[in-house]
Amino acid sequence: MAAILIGRAFKSARVVRARSFCTTSAARKPDSDGQSSEPSSSSSFTFDKESEKPILVKAPNARRNNDSDSVTMPTSFMTGSIVGKRFYKKVTTREADDGNGWTVMLDYRTLKTPSKRPLKLPSLALAKAIAAEWEYQLAEGIRPFTMPLMKLACTALERVPLTRPKIIEHLLRKLHQDLVFFRAPEDNDLTSDVHEVQVERIDPLLEWVESEFGIKPKVYSSIFGGKQDDKLVKAVEGLLKKTNDGELASIDALEASAHSVVIALGIYCGKLQIDDAIKLIRLEEDLQVDKWGLVEGGHDIDIADLKVQISAATVFLALSRQN
Repeated sequence: MAAILIGRAFKSARVVRARSFCTTSAARKPDSDGQSSEPSSSSSFTFDKESEKPILVKAPNARRNNDSDSVTMPTSFMTGSIVGKRFYKKVTTREADDGNGWTVMLDYRTLKTPSKRPLKLPSLALAKAIAAEWEYQLAEGIRPFTMPLMKLACTALERVPLTRPKIIEHLLRKLHQDLVFFRAPEDNDLTSDVHEVQVERIDPLLEWVESEFGIKPKVYSSIFGGKQDDKLVKAVEGLLKKTNDGELASIDALEASAHSVVIALGIYCGKLQIDDAIKLIRLEEDLQVDKWGLVEGGHDIDIADLKVQISAATVFLALSRQN
């Protein structure tokens, strides 16, 4: 189901996929409007970090200034566990009260993040996509693992503002172990065919890295990676620092799934599309599948999961940029 929702949302995001957002055109400043704390309201939908209690729903005519009138979700929402039966009938979107962004409504309740901050989204398109994730939940259970856009939105609003330097530091450390910098030995009969395919399909991406950042990346045959030029690291760091919270959340999610900062930045900059990225990520494994066959219940599940993760982060990035 998540793959279907992502596919539908991606169609509305296609209008921006050919645009390049790197170099000076990608210098989008982080949201500077700050985050004001708002009192808890009986018409709000929140996640409770301190308990794993069942969902409690009070009658709509209960006292509106009572915190117990809100709907409290357990923290297992962010870990993917089923959190309870569907308790709402209608899902809608509306402009935020301050006119800055959009939010999602479950009946009369405003959707909030796990720390009870308003789920303020930068575009109506993203709000509608997240609303669709909630709309497709089944009566017998709310399944967070089918709502990757909702999870990314919470990450962008809560985790990134607090841990931005650490996220960038982590990405720069992973750059030295990037998947696209690994090159199979050319002089080995067992790996020479892999080397040829890597040169054919990955070298164009490495050429883009050189043209984009002005530094030619190094390739190495060690599975433990190597060390890239400090100038390249600094150039990548400069780009990451110019991202807003939603963009950095997307890049971090893409890297985690792709094991490649370069592929994540390729998507961010409009160099790679979803299918191109997945082919590069699975290049060596697909060669093994072609040679030895696909293991049902193994390879096929891995492929499906990768498609959902890469698609979700790419769609989240594209829809966040739509006005």
